[in-house]
Amino acid sequence: MDRRRRAKRSGQLWRHLRAAMRLVLRHPLPSVVVVPIRADGTIVLVRRVDTDRWVLPGGLIDWGETVEEAARRELEEETGFEIARMGRLVGVYSWPERDPRSHSIAIAVAAEVRGDAEIRDPLEVSEIHAFSRDTLPFGYMSYGTETMLRDYLEDRTVVA
Repeated sequence: MDRRRRAKRSGQLWRHLRAAMRLVLRHPLPSVVVVPIRADGTIVLVRRVDTDRWVLPGGLIDWGETVEEAARRELEEETGFEIARMGRLVGVYSWPERDPRSHSIAIAVAAEVRGDAEIRDPLEVSEIHAFSRDTLPFGYMSYGTETMLRDYLEDRTVVA
């Protein structure tokens, strides 16, 4: 009888776990993207290893983390820069095709940054570069970066 009861409990546990996984995996993941502005007005982009394209630094928001905390962590992890002052909300970007790896909702924020560029994860980032507005590499970006940068440069706040 004990074996049957354990098997029944195990089956119930597995059904609950599958239901929970369906709920979690069916929902978009929250992420943050930073438009890092240096004191000289240049905008920092990173070149991703997987696409060889330029992107704004960012990533998934960890459990228990605020958007601001995630922005600070992701910026430092990817570039070595730290946020001197949070700027404005650039937008919320939710179209499913923005990131081919998963459906994530990106909350893009502008921030004044300080420090020195340092690649901390060479498996993710191959290069860090600060671009003037005139030299931004439009046409060589991925993960919705071009749209976010245009919204920032045109002083728009969008929900897309």
